[in-house]
Amino acid sequence: MREGTLHHAVRFLWRSRSPLARLVRLVLLPFSALYTVVMAVRSVCYRVGILGVRRLPLPTVAVGNRAVGGAGKTPVAAWIAGFYASRGRTPAVLLRGYGGDEPKVHERLVPGAVVVANPDRVAGAARALAAGADVIVLDDAFQTLGVARDLNLALVSTENTRQVRWLLPAGPWRETAAALGRADGFIVTRKRAGLEEAQEVADALAGRWPDRPVAIAHLAPASLEGMVSGRALPLSTLAGHRVLAVAGIADPESYAVQARSTGATVQLVAYQDHHPYGEADLQRIVRLAGAADYVVVTEKDAVKLRQRWPADVREPLVAVLAVRWESGGDAIIRSLDSLPTLTRRL
Repeated sequence: MREGTLHHAVRFLWRSRSPLARLVRLVLLPFSALYTVVMAVRSVCYRVGILGVRRLPLPTVAVGNRAVGGAGKTPVAAWIAGFYASRGRTPAVLLRGYGGDEPKVHERLVPGAVVVANPDRVAGAARALAAGADVIVLDDAFQTLGVARDLNLALVSTENTRQVRWLLPAGPWRETAAALGRADGFIVTRKRAGLEEAQEVADALAGRWPDRPVAIAHLAPASLEGMVSGRALPLSTLAGHRVLAVAGIADPESYAVQARSTGATVQLVAYQDHHPYGEADLQRIVRLAGAADYVVVTEKDAVKLRQRWPADVREPLVAVLAVRWESGGDAIIRSLDSLPTLTRRL
């Protein structure tokens, strides 16, 4: 099965209310029930001390979510790292090490950050400390219960709330909604969803956990950049043009909707998240580019295509994503500022 076909099949399974999708989910529900039990037992084992929780040597912020992909963890983690860099600190971004694109994306988004990819977060933190970091941002760490954190931020994607409520594999959820109780604060993200829908999600979270800050952040391209040249262009460049939108991310449909919002006619070429882009993929994109005025790629895809793009073919444009706080951002900033400024723990 081709990756694009697999992606559409998974989206169909988790989003569709059709009889076929319901039947497949029904078949998968026993596996989801087993998965739910395993995750619940795991959580209890950490909570009562059967499984140990290790503390990292630096003040730590964790960013993560319940669903499989698509919440905006990478841009939000990069924004937090950039926030600390703007405060004169030296942030480290720690990643699990899967999907070789994300470390390079963080290195480009926050040039002053120490980026460490290692599934062992304790070992990664030691490397970050040795490299001069004084604060850690854990990317995609909401389910990493074996590592303590000073601030635990849960991302809740407005688009993901439209999906079925089941845990993996019948649905997209890695934990039940009750697991959000571990969070110290919530960031409701939206891409193609409207602000009113995002506000409904934020209100529900605030109603259930009234003592915790809830913010809404719009994740959308703010500008364009030549993939090879780095030349900056406004989004309005795409208006009225034919655009080939290439995306190997968790939610390519939102990316295509955002591209269309510029006034462009968009053809989406979607791949699975963290797609490695083989030679056949590159040739396919180059071939399709011949019928488009512009090729637009995400930051994730650019780090894998930049060094391989043919010099005689017009360079793609990178959609530079921005985090724009629409409400509650000041409360999240106060939480981030409240972290200790110690250079190391004793």
